[in-house]
Amino acid sequence: MKPDAIGSDLKRVDALRDEDIDYSDIPELDAEFFRKARVVVPPRKQQLTIRLDTDVLAWLKSQGKGYQSRINAILRAYYDAHRDEA
Repeated sequence: MKPDAIGSDLKRVDALRDEDIDYSDIPELDAEFFRKARVVVPPRKQQLTIRLDTDVLAWLKSQGKGYQSRINAILRAYYDAHRDEA
């Protein structure tokens, strides 16, 4: 999405009144929700240098901002799927 398109969407959303917004698909945040709610702290990350194939890196970057987080998510999914095999 182009930045100018985002700006026009933000203006449109900003102009909405609370009563114009449909909240019907959002569940109530009742006492039960807060009783079960937990603060989840993501694991600490470690900086490193990694070499990737040029086309792989270009594809990850073409997906937009956050390519390093996507690399981490891909590796996390692989790790989660295979960690019990060791």
